[in-house]
Amino acid sequence: MASNKRVSKDVVINNELGLHARSAALIAKIVQKANANVWIERGPEKADASSIVDILMLACEKGTAITIIIEDPSDIGILEAIADLVGSGFGE
Repeated sequence: MASNKRVSKDVVINNELGLHARSAALIAKIVQKANANVWIERGPEKADASSIVDILMLACEKGTAITIIIEDPSDIGILEAIADLVGSGFGE
């Protein structure tokens, strides 16, 4: 039986400063509570969402489409929290 239970959600970076150090730190803090790996993809590039440096390497400016991926469906709350954070412009 296939064990691929990954769940993903597409979002667009909408804050003026893009995905910068403070916003990456907010994402990484949320991911600390995850049961399994959480990833952020920008096109072919993939970053570990628990790593601020990995997130920053994606160089996401305003308007960049990204995909948030969770490997464990029980982390759906983590996925939604990150999507909500991005959607709110990181509170900026």
